[in-house]
Amino acid sequence: MTTKSASKKRNGFRKFWRLGVEEYNTHNFDISPDGELIVREGNYQYNIFDVVKKYGTSTEIVFPTVIENRVRDMIETFNAYIKVLGYKGKFHYHYAMKVNQNKEFVLPAVAEGANLDVASANELYLVKKMIEQDKFNNKIRVICNGPKTPRYMELIEELRAKGLIVIPIIEDLVELERMSKFKGEVGIRVNLNIKVESHWDKRYNRYGFTEAELLDLGKIRNLSVLHYHISSQIEKIDGIIKPLKRALELYAKLKEKNPGLDTLDIGGGAGVPYEKKKHFYSAKNLIHQIIKNAKNQCDKLGVKHPNLITEWGRYVAAPAQITIYKILAEKTVDNKGNNRWYVIDGSFMNDLIDTWAIHQKWHVVPVNNMNTRKLQKVWLAGSSCDSDDKYTSGGGYILLPRLEDCEELFIAILDTGAYQDSLASHHCLLSSPAKLIAQNGEIKIARKREAPEEVGKMFGW
Repeated sequence: MTTKSASKKRNGFRKFWRLGVEEYNTHNFDISPDGELIVREGNYQYNIFDVVKKYGTSTEIVFPTVIENRVRDMIETFNAYIKVLGYKGKFHYHYAMKVNQNKEFVLPAVAEGANLDVASANELYLVKKMIEQDKFNNKIRVICNGPKTPRYMELIEELRAKGLIVIPIIEDLVELERMSKFKGEVGIRVNLNIKVESHWDKRYNRYGFTEAELLDLGKIRNLSVLHYHISSQIEKIDGIIKPLKRALELYAKLKEKNPGLDTLDIGGGAGVPYEKKKHFYSAKNLIHQIIKNAKNQCDKLGVKHPNLITEWGRYVAAPAQITIYKILAEKTVDNKGNNRWYVIDGSFMNDLIDTWAIHQKWHVVPVNNMNTRKLQKVWLAGSSCDSDDKYTSGGGYILLPRLEDCEELFIAILDTGAYQDSLASHHCLLSSPAKLIAQNGEIKIARKREAPEEVGKMFGW
């Protein structure tokens, strides 16, 4: 086969598996001439089939460069549109640590200019630890969301006294009373009466004040930030712009009695195109619309342009990790035509809990045999004894190489960097995957695959 025809064939498979497309966050992925999954990092590249043959499975592979690039590009894009459109406020990005607290995610984000958003005393303790180790510049800004337990408040006070810019967000009347003597800046959260298209139903939300309650509070001591969070994985740009306009109306009214208010925190919500099947908005277009609409709304209301904060954690973290499994066996799916179960050497309920909890759809590709045209309709089954430990692609199917055509088959599940680690469990006492860090052309082990003794110890054995 000529080089030209071989390249054309490989491009065809790349398109079939939806690789090499920036819109899908797969622009770093490719296929080797031998039909194996490649991930590129600048001029470095990793053959994932070679990696898993050396380190085994189940395995998570983290690419810190992806985090760095996404944070840097986000900040630069916000600042570019602020300049081009004549917006007068500043932009601050805060990485939401709840999305993934592993230092392999947090440190690359901070290295590219991210501030932090914490949601518990333990997350704030990690910030304290990093500052004491001189890992963070003490000018880093920290937003504190979530219920303010006594321990949480002690840490907030301690770090503020040491000069850290730490801003607790007031969630209710009890916290408002607690903050009445707090000497630093505070924020307050509003529960906007707006519903948007997203993966999550926010019909009931216990956080924040209603719009009417907020306006009835009057002057709030040291108020500098108005915060809201509509939802996660918002599916359309309008789902982000509509709440923004509403929040700016409240901001203008709140500022009349709180002249120190100068910042609007729009929370999280920026989505990730997990399914790779439909058009999804680009970050560039989303940011453009945010700045344009914020400017127009503020000018209409006659209010000074506020500083803007985003807490986009999923957007940054999800594409930075893939999870690899080996297919152990197959079995015919009863009453489902020619579908087969492919059994993996891991667990969806343990390792990728959103599969079970919110019926998350994933982009699944083979690690080897990517250039075969003989494919099988499959569902995936986890290795626990639970019938819910499965992935059926929402009742559809996945196309993967036939086991009869390859000595062994590995699969990669993309975009697994958000939430899955912190929500992971040990159902059936299964071990967590090993975690590898792929950076600067090298592979390092961040977490070994757990031995039975280590898992048993967690349960008192």
